[in-house]
Amino acid sequence: MIVMRLVTVAFATFVALPLLWLVYAAFIPAEALVRANLATFGFSLENFAALGGTGLWRAMAVSFSATGLAVAGQLAFGLGAAYAIRNGLRLLALVMLLLALPSELLLVPLYRQLQTMALIDTLGALVVPFLASPLVVFLLLQGLRRVPWEVIEAARLDGAGEITIVRRVVAPILRPELTASAVLAFAAHWNLVLYPRIMTSEALWTVQAFLTELLRARAFEWGLLGAAALVASLPLIVLYLFFEKRIIEVFESGFRS
Repeated sequence: MIVMRLVTVAFATFVALPLLWLVYAAFIPAEALVRANLATFGFSLENFAALGGTGLWRAMAVSFSATGLAVAGQLAFGLGAAYAIRNGLRLLALVMLLLALPSELLLVPLYRQLQTMALIDTLGALVVPFLASPLVVFLLLQGLRRVPWEVIEAARLDGAGEITIVRRVVAPILRPELTASAVLAFAAHWNLVLYPRIMTSEALWTVQAFLTELLRARAFEWGLLGAAALVASLPLIVLYLFFEKRIIEVFESGFRS
């Protein structure tokens, strides 16, 4: 037991060190960098003030817009697809196949398809291909499997249509799964790096794609890079702090089923 606890503490420390360094670098005083003395302690907001001229806030706005629309689409389509599969539509095998398929394999055919649809270098290129997610469908389907089907049949006997059942019966019951799926979908889309650089120009790069360019252009400005990385990571950190327990519960129960 003691050994396991020591291993857990060591692993947690190893994981926490990059995050602690990120926070320290974001608030590191400018004189510490000038003197090349990272042991200089202090607190400064200069690095955050300097972000205004880098384009980070534009990239953040693009990420919030594209990610918000994509997550909304994934929840809507995912809920409908999960309900249809639970209702007898034979698409589960396709969902599992897409879940195992590396997304990088689809970049070239997807580029050609978006080019045909005149969506290259538009916000639609960051949203349309992500309006459905096999992971979201899978998690919601696993949640639906635990719902007594008599509830659905009772709603039908009361005269409710399928859309009404999904909105007023299924969605409230699957609120934990919808919340966890939304957080996971948000994180996955927020962390896109390669895809935005291929499908859009710099004006529509998401924040993670922007950070790779900032790292290349200003590689030695550690304070600025730390502040930019902290700002870009903050939405994910907040979401996981608030919904960590629910995510773990939904994820574990989904795969146990």
